[in-house]
Amino acid sequence: MQTIYSYFQDFVALFFPELCVGCGTSLLKNEHSLCTSCIFHLPRTHFHLNPDNSAARTFWGRFPFVHADAFVYFQKGNKVQRIIHQLKYNNKSESGFRMGELYGHEIQHVPQWQDLDIIIPVPLHAKKKRQRGYNQSECIASGLASVLNIPVSTTHLLKKVQTSSQTQKTRFERYESQKEAFLIQNSTEIERKHILLIDDVITTGATLEACATALLEVKDVRISIAGIAFAKS
Repeated sequence: MQTIYSYFQDFVALFFPELCVGCGTSLLKNEHSLCTSCIFHLPRTHFHLNPDNSAARTFWGRFPFVHADAFVYFQKGNKVQRIIHQLKYNNKSESGFRMGELYGHEIQHVPQWQDLDIIIPVPLHAKKKRQRGYNQSECIASGLASVLNIPVSTTHLLKKVQTSSQTQKTRFERYESQKEAFLIQNSTEIERKHILLIDDVITTGATLEACATALLEVKDVRISIAGIAFAKS
């Protein structure tokens, strides 16, 4: 039966090939979302090897955190921008899981990431999530969790206010629009936990700052920050 199903998959792939979200080429049978070439050529930051990295510096003096990291560099026109665009706007939720999975393999044996208790993705407002059909940061978190074997929570941090697009706003404007947007639920369940707060792209860090500020109201909580991509200036 498995052989027949495999033949059927091959037949379907002839007419409806799955394409790489990074370069658009047809994927091979053992490839998922990204081809081997795109994975090999991802512009990795290697921030996990240096605690004093650019992502960490983004948040210095803004709120207390344990670690900050990002997997790859985001630049206008690069492969990562295409992957993120496909994830957010072209219904390619599986690419978020794949990027999270790849990131997980990169950091799974790094000592400073060994004591995490829970992963919390930056939430979308319920209306925005219904429109998109999924939360891209949640997809990333799920892929990361599948490798690190850490639970993901989508119920403790909620977005209660729908904010306008952040793209053209300054860091201050982004923070001002976001600072009252998030709500903590069932806070006692995450007391004394080390939380990894994850987003798709770290740009000004204003959204992550607003989320972290809300979470830090919980008793004895510790926060680490990660993004799949870091916007390189």
